[in-house]
Amino acid sequence: MKTNTTLWILRLLPAVILLQTLFFKFTAAPESVYIFSTLGAEPYGRIGSGIFELISAILILWPRTTWLGALMGLGTMLGAIFSHLFILGIEVQNDGGWLFFLALVTALSCVVLLYLHKAQIKELRKR
Repeated sequence: MKTNTTLWILRLLPAVILLQTLFFKFTAAPESVYIFSTLGAEPYGRIGSGIFELISAILILWPRTTWLGALMGLGTMLGAIFSHLFILGIEVQNDGGWLFFLALVTALSCVVLLYLHKAQIKELRKR
């Protein structure tokens, strides 16, 4: 059963993960620079993804736009997951796979949020 508390926990989990990475992206932390250099997207990909994640987190926290933020967050995390699987590796600079794990948790949270907001999405499709 979805309760207000459960929904807020499901909103906070991906939003906090998305927001905590912003510090590293916007301050050009060595790990972030390494990741985006390896992907051939430094600095624009790092900064652009940070802005996109900031918008996603804000939209996730706003109940009327949770579904949109979750969709954006899922898209971003799928990009991160595929980057880990095919380019970066699960472990990046001896992080023990932590960034990959956080991407999986965020993606799963966004999928659950999209499922829980399916009625809201269906309503938008009727318009």
